[in-house]
Amino acid sequence: MQLPPLNALRSFEATARLMSLSKAGDELHVTHAAVSHQIKHLETWLGRKLLQKSGRGITLTAAGGEYYRAVSGSLAAIAHATGNMRRDHDMRAITVGCIPSIASRWLVPALPSFQDSAPDLDVRIVYARAEERFDDESLDVLITMGEDLSGGRESRLLFSRRNQPVASRHYLAKRNWTIDDVSLTGADLLHDESVDGWKEWFRKAGQKAPEPLRGPIFQDFNMLATAVIAGHGVALCPVEVFRREIERGDLLVLSDIATAENQGYYVISNSWAKKPVRRFIDWFMTECGSGA
Repeated sequence: MQLPPLNALRSFEATARLMSLSKAGDELHVTHAAVSHQIKHLETWLGRKLLQKSGRGITLTAAGGEYYRAVSGSLAAIAHATGNMRRDHDMRAITVGCIPSIASRWLVPALPSFQDSAPDLDVRIVYARAEERFDDESLDVLITMGEDLSGGRESRLLFSRRNQPVASRHYLAKRNWTIDDVSLTGADLLHDESVDGWKEWFRKAGQKAPEPLRGPIFQDFNMLATAVIAGHGVALCPVEVFRREIERGDLLVLSDIATAENQGYYVISNSWAKKPVRRFIDWFMTECGSGA
């Protein structure tokens, strides 16, 4: 098997991708002259011209374009395989992408118990957006919300997203309401990102929504959660995510009618067979009462 020097390949790939010798040098932490030297070495080795001058810049020759397409895919595959091999061999850190609502209510509060049970493993928690897709390159585990976001990877349902109206006991007392005589058309409504959630709920309930739908709109779900627990009004919340607050009586569920019943919170991974990853997932699902 005849293979060209790896440094020459890396220099060519970076230059062709960035269309700049100096930018390739910056990325590879060498001078642009060193990059140019490596590419000339590769051209000599291949017996083909790969780059040509174009005005003040460079372009790929026909042979260079064809070679770049083959080389870039191969180097990406090597990088991916190398990353997986290193993680398999010495996996002492797990990177978990988690949406803030689950991180703040379930993952972060419970993390000390995982560290006690697995002192040899470190957990790196990074921010994930709702409905985010799994990224093999940067994550070992993704905890997110949506419908089917697994992309063919193995996933487990953590919670149903079933959104129901909830309010604090303090809010009902302030309005002199009991749980049986709450009037949601007259309540202070709290909104998650837009008023659409409450519009959908009133439609499903067969009730006419107040016009206009007033109340603060929170872009971040944790701000909405803080507001409803503080007694500022009624919010549509995933009751399973707020299971602890509901069981303690801090929050009261005001109706059985729900929205977003076809969505859920999922744990997704491409590394279930790796013991450290499986260890973390089994622990977290047990912690959330979802089994393993």
